[in-house]
Amino acid sequence: MKNRKYDVFGMGNALVDMEFEVTEEFLQKYEVDKGMMTLVDEKRQFFLLEAMEKESTKMQCGGSAGNSMISISQFGGRSFYSCKVANDEFGRFFIKDLHASGVDSKLKMNNPPEGITGKCLVMITPDADRTMNTFLGITSTFSTEELDAEALKDSSFLYIEGYLVASSTGQKAMVKAHEIATQHGVKTALTFSDPNMVKYFNDGMHEVVGKGIDLIFCNEDEALTYTSTSRIEDAREKLKQVANTFVITQGKNGAMIFDGDTFIDIEPYHVNAVDSNGAGDMFAGAFLYGITHGHSYAQAGKIASLASSKVVAQFGPRLEWSQTKEILNHLFE
Repeated sequence: MKNRKYDVFGMGNALVDMEFEVTEEFLQKYEVDKGMMTLVDEKRQFFLLEAMEKESTKMQCGGSAGNSMISISQFGGRSFYSCKVANDEFGRFFIKDLHASGVDSKLKMNNPPEGITGKCLVMITPDADRTMNTFLGITSTFSTEELDAEALKDSSFLYIEGYLVASSTGQKAMVKAHEIATQHGVKTALTFSDPNMVKYFNDGMHEVVGKGIDLIFCNEDEALTYTSTSRIEDAREKLKQVANTFVITQGKNGAMIFDGDTFIDIEPYHVNAVDSNGAGDMFAGAFLYGITHGHSYAQAGKIASLASSKVVAQFGPRLEWSQTKEILNHLFE
């Protein structure tokens, strides 16, 4: 697979992430479900924006898989992102920021469709938890039309964002991409993305997994929900039935990896957490970089664990380019 143009072809929602620091009282007052990703309409999102009465601490192109593709690029890998934005101010910002981050796509500044680009309000509380209220906008119509089959065929891995399952056209695109990847020897990775995606769109997620998938990323809640179990030991045994390999992230307790043969416990790097936004996205991107660049699953897990620990110790879902180089030097020099 070394002669493929891209290490990872990602597909997911294109969102402009806007971060805000809020209090627990704010979430309670405005009836925002803490720690969850909630889909809202534009009116509700605008209402929350006005209620916060302050500037965003940071604005970046994002979406879960988008963040992961950027992290792959920052580590030195080659990534492609399949997504959908509109011909508006935020759409143009997204395209410019994505390409400046070294990620390829078929988005062009002069031909986005009319509509509204999706935005995600990321609300960070003092305990470093992140709560997201997302207005999908035009990305809710993501479909097979946004797939670039030639770029996908020329990739080592396909990475599918689980959030797409909430849209009927997005879910069909997930299934189609999996089919193309299987036909052309491209390994497929899937992230469950959020407990609500597994809980409310379980049938759609099962259809995406199909007869099996190469790599699943999930946290403990998502693993338990998907497998309808109450113990993580039972969940991981059931995941073996649908995934060749998988990663279960465990927050401050590190991660559990199944490499197809044995279970590997990845130790966490203890830091003073200030913002958990993007930690899972960084873990997935860094891990995919690792396994597509000659590292074992255990080594890739260490890269991902260290990278995600650095993300939660700062605001925003990305690292600086110099930080990724320091991570690799620290672990492998």
